[in-house]
Amino acid sequence: MKREDFPMLDGNIVYFDNGATTLKPKCVVDDISDYYLEHTSNIHRGDYDAAIKTNKLYDETREIVAKFINANSSNEVVFTSGTTQSINMVVFGYMKKHLRKGDEILLTKSEHASNVLPWIKLAEEIGVVIKYIPLNEEYELTIDNLLKAITPNTKVISIAHVTNVIGDVRDIEEIGRICEEKKILFNVDGAQSVPHMKVDFKKCNIDFLSFSAHKMLGPTGVGVLVGKYDLLEDMDPIMYGGGMNQFFEEDNSYEVKHSPIKFEAGTPSIAGVIGLRRAILYLEEIGMDNIHKYEVELKKYMVSELEKIPNIVMYNKNSNSGILAFNIKDVFSQDTSVYLNHYNIYVRAGNHCTKMLKDEIKIKNTVRVSLYLYNTKEDIDRLVEVLKNSKDIFKIVI
Repeated sequence: MKREDFPMLDGNIVYFDNGATTLKPKCVVDDISDYYLEHTSNIHRGDYDAAIKTNKLYDETREIVAKFINANSSNEVVFTSGTTQSINMVVFGYMKKHLRKGDEILLTKSEHASNVLPWIKLAEEIGVVIKYIPLNEEYELTIDNLLKAITPNTKVISIAHVTNVIGDVRDIEEIGRICEEKKILFNVDGAQSVPHMKVDFKKCNIDFLSFSAHKMLGPTGVGVLVGKYDLLEDMDPIMYGGGMNQFFEEDNSYEVKHSPIKFEAGTPSIAGVIGLRRAILYLEEIGMDNIHKYEVELKKYMVSELEKIPNIVMYNKNSNSGILAFNIKDVFSQDTSVYLNHYNIYVRAGNHCTKMLKDEIKIKNTVRVSLYLYNTKEDIDRLVEVLKNSKDIFKIVI
């Protein structure tokens, strides 16, 4: 799909590290460049032509994001630096204010560090209890296991929609229904789902949803927190400064603005938000359902081809996403990555910021291939051919 829009692919590389960050189409880079070269200005501070254009593009992006994930309104869309900041805002701006000692938060051991460490810190600070929902034999979260883990003390379920190593797609619509029924707050890490499939904030009864621009063809340093408006209004900012206040006085009185502006102190990544705008328009032109279907088909093809190589161990052959974790038998994952790089094939190797997943899959490090819309069967054929010859790996690595 549209490989010609991605100049980096002209270098005869195979880019399989989309779970870490995606390539950027030229139209996204052009819009960012236009901001810096043609209408540089701050937002909501100037009345001249360049500022008016910048304001329009920035504010339009909020509307575009709201429509993209089906929020109730653009007032539920907060711009952040990325998924990590978004989740930290939820944990320390809302949960810390409303949770009490002994309250339980349900996670899984396949969550990214950004959806584990803030909760660990919160447990340290106020005494909440973190529990991990067991995964099934394919390292996936099932509704049955989730229901067994819920107790009267369960106040929050915080999970990735799609995990970044196993790539299992959680049934967030059903989980959202359960949370609504049992009055449990539902926090969703959408970093690996929003770029790849249609996500419906309202339909899934999500309370807070976080994702990053750079994983969906946009620039780094920009993310989104979408929250139900009443929750955002009751949530405290974790940053204070210019732009987010109504007033402040000598007697220490002050008042902050309403959501989402109260969470966006200071000058934001204006160019980044404008880049996110273009990235979403680009994705919508292709269609999120088309992207997901294409990635799943590619993944099935990759698995079928890798199964023909005896020394390849795959950990998530059946997950319904474009993510595959594997190893060459008896070869350290980073050695495999260096070997593939010799042939201009870019993958991720290591623990992928999921340091507790080893408790489930019984191995610490894996090689991860994460697919996106510009990958092809020819890319996979190149990977397979190189892995077939991996008996020579240490001649290259050493």
